[in-house]
Amino acid sequence: MEWDVIVVGARCAGGPTAMLFARQGYRVLLLDRAASRTDTLSTLYIQQPGVSRLERWGLLDAVKATGCPPLDRTVYEIEDVRLAGCASPNGTVHASYAPRRHLLDEILVEGAVAAGVEFRDHCGVNELLVEDGRVIGVRCTAPGGRATVERARLVVGADGMRSTVAELAGARTTVEHPRLTCAYYTFWDGPKTDFELYEGERGWVSAVPTNDAVLISAYFPQDRFEEVRTDAYAAYLEGVKVNAPALFAQMERAERTERLRGTGDQRNYFRETSGPGWALVGDAAHHKDSITARGIGDAFLQAELLVDAIAGDLHDEVRLTAALEAYGTELVAQLTPPYQGTLLVAQADAREKRLALLRAVGTSEDLTQRYFDTVAGVRPVSELYTPELLARLQG
Repeated sequence: MEWDVIVVGARCAGGPTAMLFARQGYRVLLLDRAASRTDTLSTLYIQQPGVSRLERWGLLDAVKATGCPPLDRTVYEIEDVRLAGCASPNGTVHASYAPRRHLLDEILVEGAVAAGVEFRDHCGVNELLVEDGRVIGVRCTAPGGRATVERARLVVGADGMRSTVAELAGARTTVEHPRLTCAYYTFWDGPKTDFELYEGERGWVSAVPTNDAVLISAYFPQDRFEEVRTDAYAAYLEGVKVNAPALFAQMERAERTERLRGTGDQRNYFRETSGPGWALVGDAAHHKDSITARGIGDAFLQAELLVDAIAGDLHDEVRLTAALEAYGTELVAQLTPPYQGTLLVAQADAREKRLALLRAVGTSEDLTQRYFDTVAGVRPVSELYTPELLARLQG
């Protein structure tokens, strides 16, 4: 059987991409090298625009049914500044959510299968088939080492930051900045928190209520990675204690429910998003430091951008080429402002600039609301920098 689309990677970029293509009437194969129902490194957080997409796709009720709590209050503390509030509603969506990834990814795959997608896990791609300079399919390995060849009009790499599809296709990195932070996290049963962010002189801390516990993360400047990794758990506890002492006091009375996870490999880049017969979505196309928790929502956005750009043009080579170029242009246009904002947040040496901004924002209810809307992606960054804010910053 020849497919219209093969999607490689079945998590928060690949699942929606496959589902949306299938809802357009295309024959779609979804492959993932891992087993289904597995966790992955993630901040879990989905801002209101991402939640709105889940609602539009008919999947939000399934997320709610997992017992994931709605998050309708955000707290950000840095020195003497404490901002509290919530982003404005995005359509009918008022709250954000942070479901465990093994639950969310399963819901996304089930949505794809319900749309008619064929899903195969434990199936890794090791070669792109190329004919006359155009990708025409994949060679993949199923459980037991059985090799198969699958052909398609379009191969979509949704296989993460270390994308095999991107590497095999020769996708160039078009924008890149140095790694800025390293992050460690685990889950705690007992703390009572909103979605909370703390910035101290020696790092950042976040608390995110999820289905069965609170995800508490400690971020450190990248230049401390080799030091931190030698005793990561001790450094993690010290990071929370120093930068969020009230939260640490709750942790002392709580129970840690899982092992510590972490990474020092938080890359910041845009890649070339497409070529003849192939395209990239999610972290395969674009990645930034997780400190602003934009990854899941951005993956949902990219899935819609790609499918909407192609629409019914998959089998017309000229129109498909134009659609893929338009997809890449729109992706860069929409994701560059939050990318630049994330770099600002994650730069340790930009702390005084952040502090000045947040002090100015905290002087006004309107500016505070605009700030939370901007962070969530409900409104563009340009709408935060009003004449009032600019005047306060200059003052």
